[in-house]
Amino acid sequence: MQRLLSISFIALSVSLTSCGESNTSDPTNNAVTAALSVNAGADITSSERDIIQLSASASSSASVEWTQISGPVVTFDNPSVLNARFRAPSVRQTETIILRLSVSDTTGGTATDDINITVENSSNGPDGPSPQGIPNDGDNRRDRARDNRDNRRMLDNREVRTYDGTNNNTANSNWGASFIHLQRLAPSAYADGVSSLAGPNRPSARLVSNAIVNQDEGLSTPNTKSGSDFVWQWGQFIDHDLDLTDGAEEAAHISVPSGDIHFDPTGTGGAIIPFSRALFDPDTGLTTDNPREQDNEITSWIDGSMVYGSSEDRNTALRVGEDSPFLKTSAGNLLPFNENSLTNANGFISDPTQLFLAGDIRANEQLGLATMHTLFVREHNRIAAQLSNEFPNNTADEVFEATRRLVVAKIQKITYDEWLPVLIGENAIPDYTGYNDALNPSVFNEFSAAAFRLGHSMVNENLLRLDAEGDAIAEGSVNLAAAFFTAPQILTEEDSIDPILRGLAGQAHQKLDAKIVNPLRNFLFGAPGDGGLDLASLNIQRGRDHGLPDYNSMRVAMGLDAINSFDEISSDASVVTALSSTYNTVNDIDLWVGGLSEDAIGDSQLGPLFQAIIVKQFSDIRDGDRFWYENDLNEQERDRIRNTTLSRVIRDNTSIGDELQDNVFLTSN
Repeated sequence: MQRLLSISFIALSVSLTSCGESNTSDPTNNAVTAALSVNAGADITSSERDIIQLSASASSSASVEWTQISGPVVTFDNPSVLNARFRAPSVRQTETIILRLSVSDTTGGTATDDINITVENSSNGPDGPSPQGIPNDGDNRRDRARDNRDNRRMLDNREVRTYDGTNNNTANSNWGASFIHLQRLAPSAYADGVSSLAGPNRPSARLVSNAIVNQDEGLSTPNTKSGSDFVWQWGQFIDHDLDLTDGAEEAAHISVPSGDIHFDPTGTGGAIIPFSRALFDPDTGLTTDNPREQDNEITSWIDGSMVYGSSEDRNTALRVGEDSPFLKTSAGNLLPFNENSLTNANGFISDPTQLFLAGDIRANEQLGLATMHTLFVREHNRIAAQLSNEFPNNTADEVFEATRRLVVAKIQKITYDEWLPVLIGENAIPDYTGYNDALNPSVFNEFSAAAFRLGHSMVNENLLRLDAEGDAIAEGSVNLAAAFFTAPQILTEEDSIDPILRGLAGQAHQKLDAKIVNPLRNFLFGAPGDGGLDLASLNIQRGRDHGLPDYNSMRVAMGLDAINSFDEISSDASVVTALSSTYNTVNDIDLWVGGLSEDAIGDSQLGPLFQAIIVKQFSDIRDGDRFWYENDLNEQERDRIRNTTLSRVIRDNTSIGDELQDNVFLTSN
C-alpha cells in the first residue's frame, strides 16, 4: 500500500528516476548480461485515458522495476511486476511515452529494455472515461434509465419510493427522476445561444483559479462560526444524493497559462487540464429556441440514493439478496467491493473491482466520503436487524423498505435540523407547511454547477484521525492529496472509520470564501500531468459548459440588485483587487467565483446570492416531496427518528462514545 501511494502522489522527479540499469557506455541500448534476457514488449498505440496493459517477459526476474524515461507522466498500478498496468494520460496532441523495464536476477545480473507508448488525442471528444474515471457510457445509461422507469409499488399497505425517483408527483411522474433535465432559475447564457461555452471572452478557468482561488500551501483560514469539517463532508454526502452531471460527451480542455508552476513548469505553453463536457439531452442544443440542457444522472430527492442507488439494478447489486433485508458489506463491516465492475468513478485505479461499491458512483473519491457511506450502510443494517426481530412475519422486502424509509427520514432530519442551520443560519429555511404537488423540485442547474460547489472552499489540507482522547493516532492524519481513491487501502478494519469521524468533528473547516486549499487546486485525484486536476478550474469550466449566467445576471434573476463595481462584492480589499485585475467588468464574473466572493450575511456563512439559491433549492426539494418524512411517516415511525442526530448515528454504529460532541457540525456545542 505504501508503495502505491508514493507512486501516485510523490513529485515528478521520483516518477522519472531510472533504477537497476546495467553499466554501459550507451544507456539508450539494451544492456543484457550473458544469462539474462528481457523484452519490454511491442510498442503500443493508445487513445488518451485508455487502460494500457504491458506484456513483458524475462528469462529470470528476481526483481522488476518499470520507470519512465520521457513523455507525459503516468502512474503504474504496480511498477514491480512484468505485466504492469496504467491509464494513459490526457493529451492535447499525440505524445510519445518511453518506459524502461529493468530486471535483476538472483546472481546480480541486470538487463533493461525500452518500449514506446504513443498516446493519441481524441479529436472528436474523449473515448475513455471522464477525468473522474467515470466510463464513457452516459448515453447508454440514460437510455436504460428512460426506457425502464420504475412502477409505483405497494408493500405492507404502504406506497414506497421508486429508486429512479419517478412517480413521486402523481401528475408529473418524471419530476425529480434520474436522467431528466436540470431546471434553470435563469435562461441559459451560451455564447452562441445554443450550446457553446459561456463567457468566451473571459480568461482561462486556470488563470482565474491562479489569480483568485489560490490559497498558499500550508495557509489555514478557519471559519469563525465554529463549523467543523462535518459541514463540508455532509454537504458532499448530500450533494451526491441530489445531483450528478459528469460525462464524457466532448472535450473542452482548460488551457494552462505558460509557466504555470504546477501544470506547465517548463513553460511549453501547450499544457492543458483535461475537461469533458457534461451529459446532455441530444434532443436539445439544436437552435436558440432549444438550447442545450444537461441531464441530472441521479434522483433530485433527498431519498438516500447515495446509499440505495438511483435504479433498481444498482439497488439489487447492493443488497445481500432478495430474501434478505440487509445491504452487502465486506470484511470488517465495511463497504462491499465492486466485484462485478458496475459503473463507478474509478479515478486513476485501473481495476474497478479493487474499489468500493455504494449507491452513488463517487463513493471512492475521498476517504471521508467513503467513511460516510460506510456509516449509513451500517445504520441500515442495524435498523433492519431490529425490525426483523420486531416483525418476524414481515417479508425481507417489507423490512428492507421499512428500514430504507427510516434511514432516509434520518438523513432528511439531520440535513434540515442540524446541518443547514450551521451553514445558512437558524431560520433561513421557512417552516414546513405540507406537501405542495404543484412544485417541481428537480435540481436547478445553477445550484448543481455553481452554488452547491461552495463546500470545496471549506476543505482543509488534511483529514485528521483522532483517538478517543482527541490525540492523533499513530498513523497520523491523511493529507488530502493521498485521500483520493485510496479508501479501500486505508479502511481495512471495522474501527478504521472511527478516527476519521472523530477528526471530522474535531477540526474547524476553512472559511467559506473564494479560496481552495492546495491539494484540491493542484493535486485533485493525482499529481499534475498524471491525472491531477484543479477543482476550481473544473468548477469554473463546468459553469461555462452548462451555459450558466454570469454572477451579476444571476443576482438579478434571484431578485437581488445588480452590482456596479467590484468593491460592492466584498469588503476585503484583496478580494476586490483579485477580481478587478482578472475580469474586465463586473458583468464577466463567473457565477461560482462571484458567489463565493461575497461577504457573508447575518448568521449565515454564505453571501446573499448563494444564500438565495440554497434556500430556494432546499425549500423546493422538501416541499415538493410526497414522501418527505413529515408527510409520509406514521406516528410510530416518527417516534423512532424523533431524537436523530448525526452524533447518535455515529455512536450507534462505531466504538465512539461520549468523546463525540452532541452536534458534530460544531466544534464546540
